[in-house]
Amino acid sequence: MTVEVWPGRSHPLGATWEREGTNFALFSENATGVILCLFDSTGGETQVRLPQVTNYVWHGFLPGIGPGQHYGFRVEGPYQPEAGHRFNANKLLIDPYAKAITGDIRFGPELFSFPMDHFGDRERDLAFSTADSAASMPKSVVIDPSFDWQDDVHPDIPWDQTIIYEVHVRGFTQQQPKIPVELRGTYAGMAHPEAIAHLKKLGITAVELLPVHHYDVHPGHLVTTGLHNYWGYDSLGYFSPHAGYSSDGCHGQQVREFKEMVKALHQAGIEVILDVVYNHTGEGNHLGPTFSLRGTDNAAYYRLVETAPRYYMDFTGCGNSLNVRHPQVLKLIMDSLRYWVQEMHVDGFRFDLASALARELYEVDRLSAFFDIIHQDPVLSTTKLIAEPWDLGEGGYQVGNFPLLWSEWNGKYRDTIRDFWRGEHYSLGDFASRFTGSSDLYQNDGRLPHASINFITAHDGFTINDLVSYNEKHNEANGEGNRDGESYNRSWNCGAEGQSDDPQILALRAQQRRNLLTTLMLSQGVPMLLGGDEMGRTTQGNNNTYCQDSELSWFQWNLQPDDQALLTFTRQLIAFRRAHPVFSRHHWFFGREIHGSGVVDIGWFHIDGSAIDNDEWHNNATKAISIFVNGAEIPNVDSRGQRIFDDSFLLFFNPSAEPLPFSVPTSIENQQWQTLIDTKEPSGFVEKGKIYCREHTVTVAARSLMVLSCAHCFSMAAINDPTYHAE
Repeated sequence: MTVEVWPGRSHPLGATWEREGTNFALFSENATGVILCLFDSTGGETQVRLPQVTNYVWHGFLPGIGPGQHYGFRVEGPYQPEAGHRFNANKLLIDPYAKAITGDIRFGPELFSFPMDHFGDRERDLAFSTADSAASMPKSVVIDPSFDWQDDVHPDIPWDQTIIYEVHVRGFTQQQPKIPVELRGTYAGMAHPEAIAHLKKLGITAVELLPVHHYDVHPGHLVTTGLHNYWGYDSLGYFSPHAGYSSDGCHGQQVREFKEMVKALHQAGIEVILDVVYNHTGEGNHLGPTFSLRGTDNAAYYRLVETAPRYYMDFTGCGNSLNVRHPQVLKLIMDSLRYWVQEMHVDGFRFDLASALARELYEVDRLSAFFDIIHQDPVLSTTKLIAEPWDLGEGGYQVGNFPLLWSEWNGKYRDTIRDFWRGEHYSLGDFASRFTGSSDLYQNDGRLPHASINFITAHDGFTINDLVSYNEKHNEANGEGNRDGESYNRSWNCGAEGQSDDPQILALRAQQRRNLLTTLMLSQGVPMLLGGDEMGRTTQGNNNTYCQDSELSWFQWNLQPDDQALLTFTRQLIAFRRAHPVFSRHHWFFGREIHGSGVVDIGWFHIDGSAIDNDEWHNNATKAISIFVNGAEIPNVDSRGQRIFDDSFLLFFNPSAEPLPFSVPTSIENQQWQTLIDTKEPSGFVEKGKIYCREHTVTVAARSLMVLSCAHCFSMAAINDPTYHAE
């Protein structure tokens, strides 16, 4: 068919519907021509050459083209891999700015810009393929961006009141029996009242969604295995919600469905944080397929080896790294981030392998252009920004080194708390630092305790159930001979590997789960709970379920009594944290009195009640500790500037294999203390707990912890009410 094309505009990039028609714009610095390809409902293709180029942006306006139109690009230019150029107009490309993408990749040799006849030939990528890939490629979709947000507002929950729940959109509701079958595993499923009710009862304040940018479900290395890319860390489009999470992703409806999900979560007071992957794409290394950026302008978008631009710098372990030094790549990332905030109303981002984004040259530069731009951006600087502070390149482990405005996944917290409860060597000083927000990592550069995102488990690794059930990984189902995944997990199986029917082992595992969760929720900083840990989710010892889109990864909602008890305990524990601001201070502990209570804001004691002195913090022999936190010495103020008061608490930690007698420290003025939490008890929380005075000793069971509060402050009703907040 004949299609009319006008010059159009060079901005905005992507496809922009303007009632009369649609403007198309694509950046390519080294291209010699760009062809827009329109597809009808039968897959028939109409090619239109974009007539104008302005500042390396190729553009054209097509009257009469509107929402629902499927399209892609073919980009002409030199095919010179040894110079870093891999243009091949035989390959249909996804628009890097596509707001919606439909269809899956059908993996085959036509996806590669070079012939696959000689698969073992290391030089094969230097040859040129004439095979057309259009029939095997997803299509970009023109969308109507209009949406009635009604009175939607960002919940804007303060960092010190934030509790994050890391969750997979599909896995969360795929087996939820109270959600209609057609909505399970979708954005609409997460917006369903049953799903939101679980989140509200749990008490979390934010969901951190595993990647929702559109990604390749069937990457090449999984094609013959029958397995799928489940986690989604191989982005194909940085503006498009993954179509596979929509109940109808054929015509751009995933955009509307995603917005409905965000609106529903906001109405419930829950923030939405996206796990984003701007460090690499799913196109792999120099022997990978051509989907989008490689064919659009390989030398601009990817970080190439300077002395051998045929090859890619790989700080991610995934074959390539985006070229964040290039202005257009920075623009792509920033445009994407702003789009998700302004158009999709999300509240923040967790940046996968964020150290890779900070590399100006080869070293990680905390003042790189990427962070400078974020810092001054009026939209993004007010969102929640979380870094995974490492990559796989040299010097990539950067925990504690990110700039102001950023919080970080605290890998040192994870490792220390795991070692503490499995009885491995640790120093009291390290445990104390992690428990109080890791001031040694964040305080000196002006950041506050919320810079530490505390977690014990995450999607990558064991669940909390498996952490106390397996010594070794069991990834056989991934088809890689159990070679994939981390081999050093800091786990302990409590006496038997995997499933057990021994009552003592099962009781100890349940106790260890309560220990880990309680420590997490009582630590300063921002707690992050792995979705499903609250009800004993297991992946059968598989610590790398990236390819397991199956019951192995999905939530199990038919809870056994022990799992239901864990869920009840976790709800009470989160409510307890939210009710007591002494466990979520805005500022650091000072180790002294501030407001004249006569007692320090925090105290550290041996089991005999004597204070721990400075020389003992690096003593690896000490196996137990008691902590006093003073609710009368909180530096927080409320929204009106009024001081916040709270109860005071004694915490007794005994990770050893024997019960220990803890003395109530005589230096604390409070006369009576009542047991509130005892993790040796199946319920965790204790009704009408025993009262102790200063002259008493408290026997703390092996591998357990106890929390005592001032007797007159104790209120079980408060911790059972997830909407309760202390003022």
